[in-house]
Amino acid sequence: MALDRKNVPNDLSAFWMPFTANRQFKKAPRLLVSADRMTYKTADGREILDGTAGLWCCNAGHNRPKIVEAIRAQAGELDYAPAFQMGHPKAFEMASALRDMAPEGMEHVFFTNSGSESVETALKIALAYHRARGEGQRTRLIGREKGYHGVNFGGISVGGIVTNRKFFGTLLAGVDHLPHTHLPEQNAFTRGQPEHGAYLADDLERIVQLHGPDTIAAVIVEPMSGSAGVILPPKGYLEKLREICTRHGILLIFDEVITGFGRLGASFAVEHFGVMPDMMTTAKGLTNGVIPMGAVLTTSAIHDAFMQGPEHMIELFHGYTYSGNPIACAAGLATLETYREEGLFERAADLAPYWEAALHSLRDVKNVIDIRNMGLIGAVELAPLPGEPTKRAFQAFLDCFEKGILIRTTGDTIAMSPPLIIEKTDIDRLIGTLRDVLEKLD
Repeated sequence: MALDRKNVPNDLSAFWMPFTANRQFKKAPRLLVSADRMTYKTADGREILDGTAGLWCCNAGHNRPKIVEAIRAQAGELDYAPAFQMGHPKAFEMASALRDMAPEGMEHVFFTNSGSESVETALKIALAYHRARGEGQRTRLIGREKGYHGVNFGGISVGGIVTNRKFFGTLLAGVDHLPHTHLPEQNAFTRGQPEHGAYLADDLERIVQLHGPDTIAAVIVEPMSGSAGVILPPKGYLEKLREICTRHGILLIFDEVITGFGRLGASFAVEHFGVMPDMMTTAKGLTNGVIPMGAVLTTSAIHDAFMQGPEHMIELFHGYTYSGNPIACAAGLATLETYREEGLFERAADLAPYWEAALHSLRDVKNVIDIRNMGLIGAVELAPLPGEPTKRAFQAFLDCFEKGILIRTTGDTIAMSPPLIIEKTDIDRLIGTLRDVLEKLD
């Protein structure tokens, strides 16, 4: 099909693309020019079924009327208002709506503009919280191997993805890492939470004793690791982390940037797993990916520790120019309404068994060495080509795009997280096309 020239830029050189093989892309660009509900349209007029909800973020699908109209109306009424010593109504409405959706006990909301900023904010709040309580010696932060917490310095310091860390120097000092929970020898092809591996949480006790419990400020983990390739918490693992943190006065932070807003069939992973942290980081599905926005949710105990001293003094010296941006708040409110009105979280829970069965039907395909799933997230791990890690999965990504479906790869794992509006026929097409592609790969 011929290219729609009005949608094809003449010069691709200026844009240094993030997390992209730039030279390969610019030789054969994959340009998306429009989207509606479950599909993208390319510059050459082809429809692409979105198997990744954009980038884990378009949970309600694309071009949703309530969200589009809310943005349009807000831009014409109030385009920007400062959040430092000033306010606008929708920021307070959005915070209240998010609090009401969150698990009981999460009472306060600090707005950011991305998941990376949410992580930086949560880490800074943790450090400042202990200082406000007279325990300023608690400065150590604990992350996890294979963890992904965005790409700012705090996030990659507590994160555990090697390629995201190794180019950028020594990073933050005073950071330690728990072992990851990926145990393919014991848990391969598990449906949902694996049985083996809860003992890995006990390593936190070792780290606590190594450094001293009164030196550790916070532990941050994804309840379910997404960007590392959909790595699930073993049964009992999160509960153990919570118990150890509580015993030693350490804050537990759940990074819910991917798992929040229905992805696991509940508002948040906190509800799905029944484990309560002290803080939650969010972004992505908060505005359906339409406008950059993130948020950190905290308990009253954390918030109230700062509300001391003279009332005219700033309590937390932190924030962003665009915290609680009016247009982002309008998009967020419309997004939360769309989720609620269409029952999308419940829909995800209902579809999860069908999704699981479809994914695991690929178990017999050559080069498939593991399949992992929870809610409407799934991963198909491939054996790497000898001496060429990531190449086999990347070729699958390219072939899938040519055949009309969008998947994502991380290492040699194919990850999928479709919009929550997906139909069973879409699941059949997505998995059927992926099967065809994998069966033809070397």
